[in-house]
Amino acid sequence: MTPVWRRELRRILYLLILAVGCGYYYFGKPLEALCLMMGIYISWQWLQLYRLHRWLDQGQTTVLPRTLGIWGSIFTENQRLQQSSIKHQQRLQAIINRIQDSTAALQDSVLMVDATGALEFWNQAAQNYLGLRSPVDIGQPITNLIRTPEFKAYFDKADYREPLTIRSPINPRIYLQFNITLFGRKDRLILVHDVTRLKQLEEMRKDFVANVSHELRTPLTVISGYVETMQAASEMLPPRWGRMLQQMSEQSHRMENLLKDLLMLSRLETGENEQAQPVALQPLLEAIRRDAASLSSNKHTLSLSIDHDQKLMGFYNELRSAFSNLVFNAVKYTPEGGHVKLHWYSEGGKGYFSVTDNGIGIAHHHIPRLTERFYRADPSRSIATGGTGLGLAIVKHVLLHHDGELQISSEEGKGSTFTCVFPGSRLSDTSAPGQ
Repeated sequence: MTPVWRRELRRILYLLILAVGCGYYYFGKPLEALCLMMGIYISWQWLQLYRLHRWLDQGQTTVLPRTLGIWGSIFTENQRLQQSSIKHQQRLQAIINRIQDSTAALQDSVLMVDATGALEFWNQAAQNYLGLRSPVDIGQPITNLIRTPEFKAYFDKADYREPLTIRSPINPRIYLQFNITLFGRKDRLILVHDVTRLKQLEEMRKDFVANVSHELRTPLTVISGYVETMQAASEMLPPRWGRMLQQMSEQSHRMENLLKDLLMLSRLETGENEQAQPVALQPLLEAIRRDAASLSSNKHTLSLSIDHDQKLMGFYNELRSAFSNLVFNAVKYTPEGGHVKLHWYSEGGKGYFSVTDNGIGIAHHHIPRLTERFYRADPSRSIATGGTGLGLAIVKHVLLHHDGELQISSEEGKGSTFTCVFPGSRLSDTSAPGQ
């Protein structure tokens, strides 16, 4: 028990003893005197309680009431707590003001959205990029203010591992990238970047690659034609010319393959293709296995297994290119006498095409970058096999075009497995009616 309470109890005890003594000595009625003293004490307590309520209701606008006993400690402690709370609120307000000033100075948009999707806060850049108005839009659902269908689908899906890039709702010439982070009780922090410059550079790169590839095809075809003509008449040329013509022929064919891959990537990126059609997988995979056997020249063992005879909704040429790249790579990077296995199967409502070999394998740190353009885990070996460095990039883009993904597992010296995964929505059985 604190000293304040001890003093208050002693004070009450002294008052009771005084009331009983005076009532007995002066009036001969100690009980009545005791009741009178208790009534006075209770009234005084109610008066102090009223003063405390009025002082708290008025806040710091009135002087702290003066009183005795435990009520004096209560008034003093309440004043101390109020002053501490005010200082704490001032510190918090200073922090909030600093955060608001810093976010207002950002060139990127910052928005806070609650669990229901209602806007709580945004900075000046958000008003410039998204056309938000303060305070009219506070509390409004963000999907009512940004009406782009892609954004609504992205926001409602709540899968924010990849950012979303769309045009600005108030300026179609500006491209914005949305990065959303969940925090608290499903509240959202939205960062919006202006990626117009990057988008323009990407379009310039695509146009450059497509235009250069087209422009180089004609002169390269002319050069290859003349080289072949000279090789056909090699007996009329000096002997030393044979090796030079052979190297020219090899490099021109390599350049033709490179241009072909670049044009394929350009078509995939720009979406220049025909309407998707059901592609029968069994004849496609059998044709690829025969091509791989021809490339291998019977130096490898190739096997094909198809668990389910299905069709895949997509684009025949793209699928053939992607599957061929995986199979031909397995043949090229598997030593003579090795085994390459092609396997199509369904599992968990998805379709899988895997290519497994027991070749040289790939170091683990190379795997995340294998689908980058011109990336080679072993440049010297790729040059020796005539690779362009674009094969797996084409595979990745083809799978993205078919709503699929590429999975890679490998171990140095033990081989690799490349698996194409397709969603069940693109699969159908060949035995189904109308297929």
